[in-house]
Amino acid sequence: MKTIITSIALMAATAAGAQTEQAAQGWSLRQCISYALEHNITVKQQDVTKQQREIDLNTAKNSRLPDLNGSASQNWSFGRGLTSENTYSDTNTSSTSFSLGTSVPLFSGLKIPRTIELNKLNLEAATADMEKARNDISVQVAQAYVQILYDLEMRDVAQRQISIDSMQVVRLKEMYRNGKASGVDVAQQEATLAQSRLTYTQADNDYRLALLALTQLLELPSPEGFAIIRPDAGGIDPSAGAVPPSPDEIYQEAITFKPEIKAELYRLKSTEMNIKIAQSALLPTLSLNAGIGSNYYKTSGFKAESFGRQMRNNFSQYIGLSLNVPIFNRFATRNSIRSAKLERETQQLQLDNVRKNLYKEIQQAYYNTIAARAKYESSMEASRSNKAAFDLMSAKYEYGKANITEFNEAKNNWLKAESDLVIAKYEYVYDTSLIDFYRGKELDF
Repeated sequence: MKTIITSIALMAATAAGAQTEQAAQGWSLRQCISYALEHNITVKQQDVTKQQREIDLNTAKNSRLPDLNGSASQNWSFGRGLTSENTYSDTNTSSTSFSLGTSVPLFSGLKIPRTIELNKLNLEAATADMEKARNDISVQVAQAYVQILYDLEMRDVAQRQISIDSMQVVRLKEMYRNGKASGVDVAQQEATLAQSRLTYTQADNDYRLALLALTQLLELPSPEGFAIIRPDAGGIDPSAGAVPPSPDEIYQEAITFKPEIKAELYRLKSTEMNIKIAQSALLPTLSLNAGIGSNYYKTSGFKAESFGRQMRNNFSQYIGLSLNVPIFNRFATRNSIRSAKLERETQQLQLDNVRKNLYKEIQQAYYNTIAARAKYESSMEASRSNKAAFDLMSAKYEYGKANITEFNEAKNNWLKAESDLVIAKYEYVYDTSLIDFYRGKELDF
């Protein structure tokens, strides 16, 4: 029996060595998050949206500039028409004209500066949306990473069970040949070994699916050859960690920088600016217009001056002011203002909803952390108790005071308790990292 216990210790050491080797080759959580932020399609889509808002802002700023339009026309007239001598006759005429004009908005009812401000707010909201997308993918990657760690532990437990059960089958068969064990004992242990192999197969499938989920988040073409680095669970001590601040304290910190809050605040300001833009239609507009032009005219049957001479002689310039005063537009402006005010109310409700959801998320993370800490303490006690129980059962089994079923049960309980302890540590580290994330720190462990 001492040989069995020694073998279990050796397998644990081998697993630790394999973990170290994998750590040298796998991806850390920080590497996974960095890669996802660079390649994730949702993040890229938000970046494109941000670039579009930058173009919209540039367009709004350029609306202050004068425009410039050129035109040219060629006309032919047949039949009775006005001649160059200001008489009518049945003749054919042709005319060519050129013009160049510009218009400068002098006063637009404050619509232009308000539109520029609106587009600035839209750009800020798009920037916050992109940061929110980055935060979301970071959390999703961390969740997938922890799931892989969990499935790895379950697979390791199953593998250790197979190894121990295999040794027990060999040992019982030898005892059976020597007449010290019954065939029932051997068959029962072989059944236990078969069940352990089935458990390993299920755990291995769960692990592979977890790998697939993470590689899909990273936009990797295939999970083949992908592995993660296991954090050094032995160096984690949740009992030494500080109790996190209350949810209210964390929330007060989070609302000052969380991008989802910023985005909705910018959108609320945008709706207020939309009200002002709608109110701009109540004010008059004033624009400056200027241009130059010339034309060439020819009537068939009459002598006409040369093209160049006419263009010089007919050259003209104009400059003027255009004032537009709104008087009545069938209440369209009034209804536009009303609609804009309703949009502001809707956006205020959206902001309130986002704030509430953020507080709920922080509450959940806080109580998960408290629960994970308690789970760790309970798992540590369970691990110690099951180890002691296994040692006692091993001694009883060695001296024939316990049967193989009792031994297997004690062994499985101990291995499961050891795995639960590591899992509890991972959960605690993830939950505390999430609390730090809500407080503005980088998500990592």
